[in-house]
Amino acid sequence: MPEQHTDYLDPSTAFEVLKSYPRKDGLSAADLMDSRVHGGLTYNDFLLLPGKIDFPASDVVTETRITRNVALKTPFLSSPMDTVTEAPMAIAMALLGGVGVIHHNQSPDAQAAMVRAVKRHENGFITDPVVLSPSHLVEDVLDIKARLGFCGIPITDTGALGGKLVGIVTARDIQFRDPQTPLRDVMTTTLVTAPLGITLTEANDILRDSKKGKLPIVDSQGNLISLLARSDLLKNQSYPLASKKAESKQLYAAAAVGTRPADRERLTLLVEAGLDIVILDSSQGNSVYQIDMIQWIKATHPSLEVIAGNVVTREQAASLIAAGADALRVGMGSGSICITQEVMAVGRPQATAVYAVAEFASKFGVPVIADGGIGNVGHIVKALALGAGAVMMGGLLAGTEEAPGEYFYHEGKRVKAYRGMGSLEAMEQGTSKKAAVKGQYASSNKDRTVENAATSRYFSESSAVKVAQGVSGDVQDKGSVKAFLPYLYVGVQHSLQDIGVKSIAALQKEVKSGNVRFELRTASAQVEGGVHGLNS
Repeated sequence: MPEQHTDYLDPSTAFEVLKSYPRKDGLSAADLMDSRVHGGLTYNDFLLLPGKIDFPASDVVTETRITRNVALKTPFLSSPMDTVTEAPMAIAMALLGGVGVIHHNQSPDAQAAMVRAVKRHENGFITDPVVLSPSHLVEDVLDIKARLGFCGIPITDTGALGGKLVGIVTARDIQFRDPQTPLRDVMTTTLVTAPLGITLTEANDILRDSKKGKLPIVDSQGNLISLLARSDLLKNQSYPLASKKAESKQLYAAAAVGTRPADRERLTLLVEAGLDIVILDSSQGNSVYQIDMIQWIKATHPSLEVIAGNVVTREQAASLIAAGADALRVGMGSGSICITQEVMAVGRPQATAVYAVAEFASKFGVPVIADGGIGNVGHIVKALALGAGAVMMGGLLAGTEEAPGEYFYHEGKRVKAYRGMGSLEAMEQGTSKKAAVKGQYASSNKDRTVENAATSRYFSESSAVKVAQGVSGDVQDKGSVKAFLPYLYVGVQHSLQDIGVKSIAALQKEVKSGNVRFELRTASAQVEGGVHGLNS
């Protein structure tokens, strides 16, 4: 039997003994991210050390600020890539507490139609409903349904908001009707309405009790003022984390534009469609073009939130903060399909970039968005710990049902195409073609030249020879983002529970104070932390 030692310390003094150590276990964020000592780090190069759990994971709050004036319930954004975010992805992201950024590798009219679809998807009082007159035809309603996805339309004597309400047309009214039938012959004229000045709660009660699909709001003369939809009432129950403007209860709509003169006209169309947040899409954001664009936007559209970038250094960030940016997008060459670092010899490892820019930008109250390099829940939490307000995901969301494109089979797997915006395929898209002729968001059948978003993002418009800074491929089917994003959300909650913090704000506060600690990972430690030792 082994000899029993008698010189052990009293267990009740464990905390006192712990205080005798000269420093806490692990490294502070400042020590970890000192590039003079450790070089540039990626998310896989370090871990957070666990804290103490004294609360359930469900108590963790993931609310975060993505711009100076916009806060979300979850820290998730989808990337403005043409194989990631169009209207279906943007709607799903907003319903689930994030924001989807609609790409601009398409005509301005098509992009504006997508923004409009997001804004109309879920509302409180719809203050600018589509309105028709009795002389309009059934085919006009069918056209609206094809373009905007709904057909519950109020009818006024003038065919405009503010006219006297005379009826309403729903999907049942136009079923099996000749498209040339005037709406006066099919519209419902027995209406349930609510008076101007009613609260949203009271209006929802009337809508629920009346069992109607739409509730028109009218003034004392019977003129149409706004509209409320039953489908929105149901969505409020199904999506409690939804990203909505407090004033209008509409979903947040975000879209990307470039920094060229034509993008000013594009942005004006997007603002008219209801845009809330604009992302200035450039691989290298510290340019005179972007600085001029920020200043123009702030002068022309002062209520618009501007996310500038991309940047990876404090010096880059300073230029855009001074110009008036409301948030910064951080990342250069770290995406799974981006090869900028290899081809251009320019960029920065993502973890180091996020920490450096976030530390500087926080002094001015400017949030940062970690864009690129996100492959799992752990990467999301590491980005948040280093100071990011949110993460922007491309490859992680590509392959979902809501991502653009059709599924196909490759080597026996169901996949979707995924490509970098710096790929040759993306750069070659958008020469003279019919813009938005096909699809749900068609708005015009006119031929036009679509300015290419990929070439403007990489400053390649005038280059006769295109140098690719991205690649193309395919990603496996991930199912619906409506199942995938809740998985990420709960994963973040459990990770923060392991760290011992109840919110993203608390995480960043404890990191800054040095209470949340980190550890570097060697190459063998990374192997140990992954799946290993299995035969199959």
